[in-house]
Amino acid sequence: MSLAAALPGIELVGQAVVPLAKPRAGYLFGSGKMDELGDMLEAAEADLVLVDGPVTPVQQRNLEKAWKVKLLDRTGLILEIFADRARTREGVLQVEMAALSYQRTRLVRAWTHLERQRGGLGFVGGPGETQIEADRRAIDEQIVRIKRQLEKVVKTRTLHRAARAKVPYPIVALVGYTNAGKSTLFNRVTGAEVLAKDMLFATLDPTMRELQIGDGPKVILSDTVGFISDLPTQLVAAFRATLEEVLAADLILHVRDISHPETELQAQNVTDILASLGVEKDVPLYEVWNKIDQLPEAEREETSTRAARSEGIFAISALTGQGIDTLLSAVAEQFQDRRQEEVLHLGFGDGRQRAWLFEQNVVQSEIQTEDGFDVTVFWTARQAERYRRL
Repeated sequence: MSLAAALPGIELVGQAVVPLAKPRAGYLFGSGKMDELGDMLEAAEADLVLVDGPVTPVQQRNLEKAWKVKLLDRTGLILEIFADRARTREGVLQVEMAALSYQRTRLVRAWTHLERQRGGLGFVGGPGETQIEADRRAIDEQIVRIKRQLEKVVKTRTLHRAARAKVPYPIVALVGYTNAGKSTLFNRVTGAEVLAKDMLFATLDPTMRELQIGDGPKVILSDTVGFISDLPTQLVAAFRATLEEVLAADLILHVRDISHPETELQAQNVTDILASLGVEKDVPLYEVWNKIDQLPEAEREETSTRAARSEGIFAISALTGQGIDTLLSAVAEQFQDRRQEEVLHLGFGDGRQRAWLFEQNVVQSEIQTEDGFDVTVFWTARQAERYRRL
């Protein structure tokens, strides 16, 4: 329901839970359930059906033909939402590429005549280029074109990231399940006006702001796309560049909607996605239990007490501001005296170490000597430790 409500222009007229012992290959549902659902759709005058799960191309084509409606499965719906929300050049390109990858697997909807063109010699002529093959080739060419454009955008983002690294401000990334309140928290502490609504995927494009924490250090705060369970594989690949900001983070704030009945399951989904992205285990992570204002008073007190007793957990309300000062104080403390300057001497044979230093954007200056290089670096204790392990 939440996913459906996130797509503008849709009026929800009904829903049904359909137990499936075994999905039917061609139609997903059995014939009796097909007729029953068809009658429901006709009575409600619905022209769009949303299925919260995977639907094969053949099933989609057959159901649309039987019910005379348009049908979207979970992946198709999420792609529609992303297409509606993407604003930046990168976001639009990523959505387009994900949509093309999805569309490529569903060409059977439009073309069923795989062998309508034939060519070759002999009794059984080999098939010529069928319409579906021509369509696939056209989509593949579009995907290649978009990938080239995305490479340029990613290069630009890499340059921006390198420029930020030279300004010794740590990056704090907000991550969390979609609609956990990341953008509301981002707006409250930075004074920005990022779209923050009670809906899934209100944020698709990464937003970054410089933040001065009281008299403490300056940090760069990054608001990222919300995670969701069963994210379509096309989107995991396409949005990897968007989530690269998380990989560059010096501190991760995992924002949780603590009032949600499935908050534990959502938290596990976020943890799994962070691991799949390759976020290193030594990156500090704080849990931010948001929306405590939506809990009953007794539960609110108990939750706040439990968070206060736990290391690295903060109970807040991004809406009312409760607990945010405590959170920001902990963030400031994390980065006090966090970077230091050091001069390293590298021999000419230490190419791997030298390349790593430049990849990390920690090199301030370099002087060639008779037997190697004197490299001045400005880095964190964590980066220094990782360098030692090389």
